[in-house]
Amino acid sequence: MQLRSLLLPLLLFLFVIKGKTTEQGMCSVFAPSCEADSETLYSKVTNPSLNPSCLQDLPGFTRSVFERDHALVTPESQVFSPLPDWINTSGAYLITPAIGAHFVMYLAKMQADSKSALPLKDVERFVFVVQGSVALEAGAVYNLNVDSYAYLPPNMEHLMKCDESATIVLFERRYAQVGTDVPELKIGITDEHPLLETPGEIFELRKLLPTSGPYDFNIHIMDFKPGEYLNVKEVHYNQHGLLLLEGQGIYRLGDKWYPVQAGDVIWMAPFVPQWYCALGKNRTRYLLYKDVNRNPL
Repeated sequence: MQLRSLLLPLLLFLFVIKGKTTEQGMCSVFAPSCEADSETLYSKVTNPSLNPSCLQDLPGFTRSVFERDHALVTPESQVFSPLPDWINTSGAYLITPAIGAHFVMYLAKMQADSKSALPLKDVERFVFVVQGSVALEAGAVYNLNVDSYAYLPPNMEHLMKCDESATIVLFERRYAQVGTDVPELKIGITDEHPLLETPGEIFELRKLLPTSGPYDFNIHIMDFKPGEYLNVKEVHYNQHGLLLLEGQGIYRLGDKWYPVQAGDVIWMAPFVPQWYCALGKNRTRYLLYKDVNRNPL
């Protein structure tokens, strides 16, 4: 009996390491194919290498982790259900106040003839398109394609429509008003933003929102070439919500180290030690929420 208990983990280990690997992702025998259905930008977010159908031969498997000061939410843990008041749209809540965050992050999959609902009163919204396209009505009509985004100030009337299908990631939080200045509607495309200086660092950084006082959070796009890493292990008061759009690597959170890849989501509480290194043969790109411009009190 004791011999059987020792052999089972050993056989499972050998079973895993015999799995094939590819340049695109961390594949194993559990993932019959690492190839996305298409080669479109950010296709790994909507077609991750490790998804529930690939894990059917290993019941109970998940890479997801929840700790007091951080969480890793991987694609097999993203549970989609109809979004309240949206039409023909399913959503997966990834980060919520239930884990200690002061914001909400979720994925929304819009189908044919779908329509969005408004956020709650005094709640601001940021939308980033990872697949397909949506039409945003907010005073004027804006076509948002992959890599496009929109910031909607609190209590701004708007509507998103989709004729075919689209996947978007949304951040929402209750706006922290300071003074009389208010944020404005912002529409843009990631690669139209200039690269910013990152003293002492080697990654590339873009900020999608203004850094001025009316904005109480920002969204960063960070690019790492294979082998590049954060020079400093960061520990700060800001919260983060992160979606890996491309690539793979190792993320340190607290005293733990996690292999991560496109499609993974990370929540970081204030003051959790954090560090990242990009691995593989392709660049890493991730989208990062960060609260700013407000006194913690």
